[in-house]
Amino acid sequence: MPGQALIIVDVQNDFCPGGSLPVPEGHTVVPVINRIQPLFDFIVATQDWHPANHVSFAANHPGKNVGDVVVVDGISQILWPVHCVQGSPGAEFHPELDLSRISRIVRKGTDPRIDSYSGFFDNARRRDTGLAQILREAGVKELFVCGLATDYCVKYTALDAKELGFETFLIADACRGVGLQPEDIPKAIQEMEAAGIQIVTADRLLEILRR
Repeated sequence: MPGQALIIVDVQNDFCPGGSLPVPEGHTVVPVINRIQPLFDFIVATQDWHPANHVSFAANHPGKNVGDVVVVDGISQILWPVHCVQGSPGAEFHPELDLSRISRIVRKGTDPRIDSYSGFFDNARRRDTGLAQILREAGVKELFVCGLATDYCVKYTALDAKELGFETFLIADACRGVGLQPEDIPKAIQEMEAAGIQIVTADRLLEILRR
């Protein structure tokens, strides 16, 4: 329906089993997302799109390991394996994700000096990806967020959407989390709820969209 959009966050090969930074069971969101896509007239997919010299890659910090935290230009940065390098197979969307209904693709993390968890901004909010403008020009007022990963890019995309004035919903069963710590995923959901984001399931979407 007009005024409502689905945001599919980073359902890319490197974040699925077999990728360089796999989210546990990340691939299981694909059939759920494919099933709900026909309910939306406007769909945006975000895509991590890093240069090879990206600040988030542990390999670019001699003597540092994956999971270490460094400070770059005043911003704390968790170090990850090399992932979603521009033009690489790992940066491509999962091969079973239906791309035929996607209206726009927004690439993020393109600046080598700063990461971008959110689909709207980099982590220091120095640059805007253009996603908010795309949504507003399409007349979108309600956003339904899904994808990878619950406790990172999904969370920050949803929180920014809410702060920007969009009525925001998290489709919980169409997301999977990293869970570096056991409490990370439930804490992320609690944080989103506390911000006023509504937590829903795919099966409830039709009644919500028709209300």
